[in-house]
Amino acid sequence: MKLPSWRDWLFSAKAFAASMLALYIALAMDLPRPYWAMTTVYVVAHPLTGATTSKALYRALGTLLGAAGAVVLVPAFVNLPEFMSLAVAAWAGSLLYLSLLDRTPRSYVFMLAAYTLPLIALPTVTAPETIFDVALARSEEIIIGILCASFVGAVVFPVSVGPAFAARIGVWLRDAGGWAGDVLRGKVTDEVAPLARQKLAADVVALDALITQLSHDPDARDLALWARELRGRLLLLLPVLSSLNDRMRALGREDMADNGRDDLFALACEIADWIAGAPDTPERLHTRLSALTPAPGEFDRWPELLRANLCARLKELVDLWQDCLTLRRQMARGPAAERWKPVLHHRPVIGTSRHHDHGLLLFSTTSAALATIAASLVWISSGWAGGANFVAMAAVACCFFGAQDRPAPFIWAMVVWCAAAQAIAGILLFVVVPLVHDFETLVLVLAPPFLLVGAFIPRPELALVTLLLAANGAGSLSVQSHYNADFTLYVNEGLAVVGGLAFAWIWVLVTKPFGAEIAARRLVRAGWGDLAGSAAGTRLQDHRVLVSRTLDRLGQLVPRLASGAIGDGLATDGLRDLRVGYNVLDLQRDRRALPEIAKTRVNAVLEGVAEHFQTQAKAGAASAPPLGLRDDVDQAIIAVLAQRAGQAADNALQALVGLRQALFPAAAGPLLPPARSAGAPPLLAAE
Repeated sequence: MKLPSWRDWLFSAKAFAASMLALYIALAMDLPRPYWAMTTVYVVAHPLTGATTSKALYRALGTLLGAAGAVVLVPAFVNLPEFMSLAVAAWAGSLLYLSLLDRTPRSYVFMLAAYTLPLIALPTVTAPETIFDVALARSEEIIIGILCASFVGAVVFPVSVGPAFAARIGVWLRDAGGWAGDVLRGKVTDEVAPLARQKLAADVVALDALITQLSHDPDARDLALWARELRGRLLLLLPVLSSLNDRMRALGREDMADNGRDDLFALACEIADWIAGAPDTPERLHTRLSALTPAPGEFDRWPELLRANLCARLKELVDLWQDCLTLRRQMARGPAAERWKPVLHHRPVIGTSRHHDHGLLLFSTTSAALATIAASLVWISSGWAGGANFVAMAAVACCFFGAQDRPAPFIWAMVVWCAAAQAIAGILLFVVVPLVHDFETLVLVLAPPFLLVGAFIPRPELALVTLLLAANGAGSLSVQSHYNADFTLYVNEGLAVVGGLAFAWIWVLVTKPFGAEIAARRLVRAGWGDLAGSAAGTRLQDHRVLVSRTLDRLGQLVPRLASGAIGDGLATDGLRDLRVGYNVLDLQRDRRALPEIAKTRVNAVLEGVAEHFQTQAKAGAASAPPLGLRDDVDQAIIAVLAQRAGQAADNALQALVGLRQALFPAAAGPLLPPARSAGAPPLLAAE
């Protein structure tokens, strides 16, 4: 195992210093559970200043919301333990649902509120008159920890989110640039985008958390707007590269060779060199592309039509890459950067629409609520004095991992490492702490274990384990103003914590045993259903909504596909589906302005697309598009070419070409009638 870096040790030192500061303040204020302040520091602390600040803010809001709910609920259900259990479960389930709807760091507000209420309310059911004082004390202890973590993180060697975001962008552009280079040089042989390429969508979606943290980082707050612009363009690059691959492969086939193909392929290699960093100018590349684009009167053969479409896509790639590089430079310069103007104008690039599987969300939240009720019944029937913590920890575990397809392994890790933390804390509490007589000595005693554990918290693969050791260890120590450790109470509370987590583990083993496959199937079918609805005209949406929702869905799907636990029947190219959606939306927009014969042909295409994806959605498995649909697309292309007049016809033509390439990338091109010589503006690819 790799040893912690100096940055990891710095983070650990800052977290420990903040926890000791919080503990000292809580002890000085004579709060009943000062160790909650220490625990909160480790829950909130993060190596990046912006992340610490955002977690601190959202945790404070969630704590206050949960405390307020406890103050309202407990007096309302005095001497009614069953109804109290139902109310706590309903609260936890409802707030968890709101948390799962918002996949940004803001969801922390609802998550904290969901399990803070049972932590505060349940231990006071035998003394409801104390609920306000307890809620106030818990809020004070937690907020002290939050403020100390934020203060130390912002003042002592702060680490800005900006460089971390820039590093992630650099890696993404390197990977995307490598894919672009392979596509433009004709090195890609797969018709379907491999999983590694589709994973780029998940990587962009993962940037949302960092972008949110930028707005909470005082050194990087001005970068948030540029970061959102950059994210939108990164997302748009993916379907562009996917469609370029199809066109390059189609033009590369021997039976489609034409005089301009070799020059265009040579220019594509020059664009690949420019993307890789070779000295060149986007203006020169645009000029060369315009010179190689066939005139509208030359569309008497499929290769010319395809070549015009490819040139349009290459122009869009150049514009997108230029915008990405410009935005990256702007972010590097910071507030001193000049105002920028985007090169890509004709397509909106920023979307905020997300895909939510409300059925699975309701299942997860209902499961958490029922787990809370079941644990409460165990507590009530047993009369266990420490049962309140048993119920609270069961609720915490079910809420914390409610979004996971298979939460059991994570909750089992909580069981194991909380038990380990409990044992370590017991040794410190009953062997070492009795020898301590002042706060300074206490700090020296706690420093070695907490500094060591804290140094591994920044490691993603060890974050859960080390956080459990630090946070639960701090809580189990139960540091007070005076040493009054009670072994019986220690064992009782330890059993309640570990027992509640074990109950949650057994519960999710029974209620959520199905893993990732069901979620993945529902994601894929939802995407196909969206495409069918768009083609049928029952679910119209603009391009921003389409690209945002589809790529968000792809970002959720790819990690599940990568797990290898999903059958081949779900094999799908999400980027190709997105391109189908682009073209369908363009056809829906422009078909009414077409001449009657062309409009009839386009309507037949849309009906065929809707039927194909509806069939896939019902079957839950991918299938090849019917050849009859290809014939319908060919007839529509011929009809639009024969009656081509106006921008709507040009847009429909480009959409039909893109749709044919997305659905039938390996098919030979149609035989086209002689082109009319009437001038028309050059094509811009629909997708």
